[in-house]
Amino acid sequence: MAFLNFKIKSESENPTKTIVKARSFEMIIDEPESLGGKDEGANPVEYLLAAFAGCLNVVGHLVAKEMGFKLRKMEINIDGDLNPAKFLGKPSEDRTGYTKINVSFILETDANEETLKEWLKKVEKRCPVSDNLSNPTPIKFNIKTF
Repeated sequence: MAFLNFKIKSESENPTKTIVKARSFEMIIDEPESLGGKDEGANPVEYLLAAFAGCLNVVGHLVAKEMGFKLRKMEINIDGDLNPAKFLGKPSEDRTGYTKINVSFILETDANEETLKEWLKKVEKRCPVSDNLSNPTPIKFNIKTF
């Protein structure tokens, strides 16, 4: 199967606020007031969790359909622990990103517990965002000037 290429374009509106365009959609990223922003949008690490939830939702429904059971309702709650020290330029032994992420599914379904365990394994394995969070992904940085 051919690779798909996804793109976004962003522009800094001020030191904490970024306007992101993805296809015909616009997202506002900002920091809460406690981190120097004006709280005009979710912050980058919240968007990361949101992207994870969105991906789990799509893959979860796809896998349930393939396995032949109904997901009448799915709630996904995600939280993560992050030490902001390095982000703020302070020394820390902790990594800069999340040290752990917790995912909780609340499902209304006709599937039994054994089926749901199999479903969850397949969802984890097939979710691209889960894969990117669980495995190193090469990142190439470039700088151009205006």
